[in-house]
Amino acid sequence: MEHFQHAMVGFVDHYGYAGLFVALLLGNIGAPVGSELVLPAAGGLTATGHLSSLWLTVLVAVAGELAGGSLGYAIGRFGGVPLFEKYGKYVHVTHERLAVVHRFFERWGTFAIFVCRFLPVIRGIVAFPAGIAEMNLAMFYAWTFAGSTIFCTVMIVIGYQAGGHLDVVVPLIRKAGLIVLAAAIVIVAAIVLVMRRRRAAAAP
Repeated sequence: MEHFQHAMVGFVDHYGYAGLFVALLLGNIGAPVGSELVLPAAGGLTATGHLSSLWLTVLVAVAGELAGGSLGYAIGRFGGVPLFEKYGKYVHVTHERLAVVHRFFERWGTFAIFVCRFLPVIRGIVAFPAGIAEMNLAMFYAWTFAGSTIFCTVMIVIGYQAGGHLDVVVPLIRKAGLIVLAAAIVIVAAIVLVMRRRRAAAAP
């Protein structure tokens, strides 16, 4: 699996933005791409001039995640549980992993989509159970976009700042994802609290 992840970094290096888009798309339909490695590597490639623009790199990465999430949602919605019971093993979508995501949904509701965008492995399969559950598409895209934008931006910027020293930074990347998750949840919770207070103040 690690060999495949490093091969995906080489794929991005060779094919540029098209490679980055495909890598993130595959990573969001269960392929073991390792976005925690690919994203900072893309940032490093941007810093060294292999990719032209930091914000274009972020935009392409988020677009790839949304495209993969859309495909995963459609597969879950129209294929259902039997499809994953039969073929899920080929993309590392096991019954146990789907059960973990389902428990997230039961606890957090649609907000689980946002939370799962920061969790290794789980972030790549969360669209499947969302489709199976026929989650509201507007909420699915809103939380996917919010989580992917934060996650991709932070990881790419980390790689961009590291430049040619990714070998030192990569071991810390997975921990960084959890830190970003904690910070993002605090920010979102604060926004929700402010909005509720404003609504309460505006109510007669």
